[in-house]
Amino acid sequence: MVRSRLKKLKLKKKHVKRIKKAVPEAVIEKATELNPLAPPTPQLPNLENVPQITNETIAEHRENVLSGARKYIYPLAHSKHRVVMITTTLVIATIAALLAYCSLALYKFYQYNTFLYRITQVVPFPVARADGSFVDYENYLFELRHRVHYFETQQQSNFNDPANHQQLINFRKDSLTQVINEAYVKKLANTNHVSVSGKEVDQRIAEVRDQNRLGSNNKVFADVLNSYWGWSIGDFKRSLKQEILNEKVVAKLDTQDTQRANSALAQLKGGTDFATLAKQVSDDQGTKSNGGDYGIGITKTNPNIPPEVINALFNMKVGQISGVINTGTSLEIVKLTQTDGTTVNASHISFNLKDISVYINQLKTKSPPKTYVKF
Repeated sequence: MVRSRLKKLKLKKKHVKRIKKAVPEAVIEKATELNPLAPPTPQLPNLENVPQITNETIAEHRENVLSGARKYIYPLAHSKHRVVMITTTLVIATIAALLAYCSLALYKFYQYNTFLYRITQVVPFPVARADGSFVDYENYLFELRHRVHYFETQQQSNFNDPANHQQLINFRKDSLTQVINEAYVKKLANTNHVSVSGKEVDQRIAEVRDQNRLGSNNKVFADVLNSYWGWSIGDFKRSLKQEILNEKVVAKLDTQDTQRANSALAQLKGGTDFATLAKQVSDDQGTKSNGGDYGIGITKTNPNIPPEVINALFNMKVGQISGVINTGTSLEIVKLTQTDGTTVNASHISFNLKDISVYINQLKTKSPPKTYVKF
């Protein structure tokens, strides 16, 4: 074992001697100087050829970067501008075409279809001018369409038939007259500080609903409105609000009959006999000679008695006298004489109000309306 090791050692020495003969001495000396465990000597960069950084060089570099990007930005901006211009042109052309179509359809051909009605709800096309104010075409179509709807659905009228053309013209004239009159009523209401609140409208509906005149529930009511008039409940409230406004304006302007009613009420409160006073001052010739006695049993669904009067009677005690009740066409004072809970007997004193047309015509004389359609 020892001999073998000595033999290997001799071979290694011979191998080293051969390597020394093959490698130059200069290389050997350089290798002996190397120390693999020593830290590396830092090599400093040569800064002689590095350009200095200044504000000018930064600005120049930024401009080079931006100029390289502009060749991509400018075409995009130009394309965006062109898209905007084309879109704007198309929108303007479409609006102009729509307005032209609507103008021809409304003012020349007098169309009243749903599309045009919706347009007039957005664009205030005028149909007339009353006392310095424009009357919207939408108001006219609102009235015309529910008349046409009723006759088409309930009377099976075909207004495309030349035989019914005159009837359609009459509907157009009546609808136009009505909306012009409503414009004058609103003028009178503003002048005399008369208004109608949503609460008043809801109260009127509740009174009529309590008398079972508007269906058993909202769904039935809405179905009836849509079936007969093509209306929603909101449309019905709109019409009812105008009706109540007419009543309040007349009551405000008809001071003579209002004073008569207030005077009669004061006399009744002072002890004057109801029947005696009815014979003297009531305008209802049918009941005047009977001391104002209706002569019939009145139920909540009686169609011949104004709903405002019925509502008052069913909330009174026997022998009680009401205040002045405005029914729209008359001022009423009622006295409950008998009730069994479902039917009442009563007497009334009636004062007929002037028709709203009296005051409308006075305004029309001073400032005649101007219409933009000719039927």
